[in-house]
Amino acid sequence: MKKSLVQKYNVPGPRYTSYPTVPYWNEENFDTIRWIETLKKSFIESNLEGGISLYIHLPFCESLCTFCGCNKRITKNHDVENPYIEGLLKEWNLYCMILKEKPIIKEIHLGGGTPTFFSDKNLEKLITGIFDKAIKASNYEFSFEGHPNNTTKKHLQKLYDLGFRRVSFGVQDYSEKVQKAIHRVQSFHNVAKVTFWAREIGYTSIGHDIIFGLPFQVVEDVIDTIEKTKSLQPDRLAFYSYAHVPWIKGNGQRGFKETDIPKEEKKRELYEIGKQLLYDSGYFEIGMDHFALKNDSLFESFQNKSLHRNFMGYSSSKTKLMIGLGVSSISDSWYSFAQNVKTIDAYYELLKNNTLPVFRGHILSKEDLIIRYHILNLMCQFETSWKNKEYFFDEIPEVINQLQEMKNDGLLIFIENGIQVTNVGKPYIRNICMAFDLLLKRKLPKTALFSMTI
Repeated sequence: MKKSLVQKYNVPGPRYTSYPTVPYWNEENFDTIRWIETLKKSFIESNLEGGISLYIHLPFCESLCTFCGCNKRITKNHDVENPYIEGLLKEWNLYCMILKEKPIIKEIHLGGGTPTFFSDKNLEKLITGIFDKAIKASNYEFSFEGHPNNTTKKHLQKLYDLGFRRVSFGVQDYSEKVQKAIHRVQSFHNVAKVTFWAREIGYTSIGHDIIFGLPFQVVEDVIDTIEKTKSLQPDRLAFYSYAHVPWIKGNGQRGFKETDIPKEEKKRELYEIGKQLLYDSGYFEIGMDHFALKNDSLFESFQNKSLHRNFMGYSSSKTKLMIGLGVSSISDSWYSFAQNVKTIDAYYELLKNNTLPVFRGHILSKEDLIIRYHILNLMCQFETSWKNKEYFFDEIPEVINQLQEMKNDGLLIFIENGIQVTNVGKPYIRNICMAFDLLLKRKLPKTALFSMTI
């Protein structure tokens, strides 16, 4: 990778798990009544198309990982489990009362926090409670995030028995120095143990999450981590950039000095070396920062252009409606977004009053839907087209003009009424998407909102 390109394109930018991105939501034009209207519309369409998705946020962790930007609550008190499960089921009941018909659930993802903070019995209570009022789709895909230090064989077996076939384990890096800096100490032995257990039980997709650009991380650490990962042969990998956003997450991301974090060329070198090692090990690049073996459903969906991206990350199946349960969860009806309150006390208080715990959102305009289409195509397929008049918008000439410089730098090529991202351009996919982001261009942020793109 040319150093000049890294220097040129390393700017703050969104990760595009949604469009519009959260800082550009029009909250004044949003209310719960409008959210419910779009929810009902999307529910009917989704049931006709095979079902809906659920994202369930389980926020509790026993210790703070200082690299993490997620909404979490640190506690060793497991008495918090039951009230939270009850809250989730009450929120689900409120949605079921609105929807009236039994939802068909195609996709569930348990995220956190640490989902395996909860006992296997409480996770069973949660999932069986969900399906007391729902139907499992024939082609369902259920997944969860497991912490290698506290995921037990009971967790894995219980969730498998409940229909879960995909699990991802947070690895980050195997260097002891890096692990201590980010307060996430876990041995290769623990990761290997849970990986082997999952495979033995019958999980069909096992994923590992690895981060580059962590404090004190050097090339030798990335090589060692990927060589160890290669020996376990996970079906898919997230190999993504550490997002340093201390202005958002406060002291949780200030456990090390700025000078301890690899920057620009050094950081990109970690990615390029790691990516080549993954290629050499039989992994294929899928979307942004994701890799999969040929046997994994993520590879298949990338090949047949059915890959989808939302607040849960990349998914091998697309649903129009995704309901988010739990504190800070974001729901997506395709026509609007709605986010839950971020504190547990506020969450419980609203549920006690039989009120959906939504506190902000965005109703997508016609323009938003068109731009969302292009950004999703770029993030999932590395290409997009406005050949169909339905996806043309007035600012296309302006976008093309901005993309011309990226074409000159070898990041993309122009095709008839569209663009394709080159292999050189894939690391800069966020920058390419930003050329289409009309809201970002109309209102450039005066303060830091996003992590760096490179």
